[in-house]
Amino acid sequence: MNDGLVVVTGAGGFVGRALCAHFRETGRLFRAIVRYHEPVTALAPHHYAVADLATTPDDELGALLGGAAAVVHLAGRAHVLRETATDPAAMYRAANVDATVGLTHAAMLAGVRRFVFASTVKVNGETSASGRPFHPGDPPSPRDAYARSKLEAERELVGLSAGTALAPVILRLPLVYGPGVNGNFLALLDEIARGQRLPLGAVHNERSLLYLGNLVEAIDAALDAPMPPRGVHFVADVGTVSVRDLARAMAEAFDVPVRLLSVPVPLLKLAGRLSGRRAMVDRLTDSLEVDSSSFFAATGWRPRHTLAEGLAATARWWRIRHAL
Repeated sequence: MNDGLVVVTGAGGFVGRALCAHFRETGRLFRAIVRYHEPVTALAPHHYAVADLATTPDDELGALLGGAAAVVHLAGRAHVLRETATDPAAMYRAANVDATVGLTHAAMLAGVRRFVFASTVKVNGETSASGRPFHPGDPPSPRDAYARSKLEAERELVGLSAGTALAPVILRLPLVYGPGVNGNFLALLDEIARGQRLPLGAVHNERSLLYLGNLVEAIDAALDAPMPPRGVHFVADVGTVSVRDLARAMAEAFDVPVRLLSVPVPLLKLAGRLSGRRAMVDRLTDSLEVDSSSFFAATGWRPRHTLAEGLAATARWWRIRHAL
């Protein structure tokens, strides 16, 4: 199916920009849907601005999907670390569920054959038991409005497409990193690059990560597999890494000394509760592993880039960003 037109929603986001750049490099035909035009996309004939997919009329969605063989649905309201909305659940539902429902209806009417939906490991929970990664068949356990909206969107996509020619491919993603990353991963990069002392020397957890370069190639695999890899799959880099070893690998990528203090994890968690940063500390200290074997088996895809390669690319971007 690599000769068919692919519609990419959320094309102006962290993953979307990288995916469209990858498609340009590899020659894949695509149509990019962005929330609003930036100078770089305003004159691009294959970029279309849609302010709100959840409220876009059916005929407009149909026109956007006309002639497409596949959809890669990246758009949505991402997890917000410092929520300020008065009704975040409603906002998550509109952006993540209603938009997916409308897009699914339009895709079926337009004759789209494959629908790749970017979901999140948070559908399964915030932590996994040590040595027991999440599998696609594990019962969901979403803990916040964001994760619940993603689970509902998954179920709507599967339910609406049942018995039709549209094949749903749901990718539950762990933390994605690479050039352009933000959030806690960027904050950790900043601290490491500046030589700050960090109390992470005693953290021996196991975290699955996904380098942006591996993700765009995994999406290629989801689009090109002769038989569509229907259903839920996890996608991650090979192996896992502790936050302590991640900090060391970041320091190596920056070629700076790593400065880690060995503070016992219970003390870190206590400090997190007392300071109102419990969720952040838990993400740094708990394990969160996923099993990507179902996606490997369905597509033949394997992550091509190592953690060291991904961090080196991210460090180069960080240096350029801070030189401006």
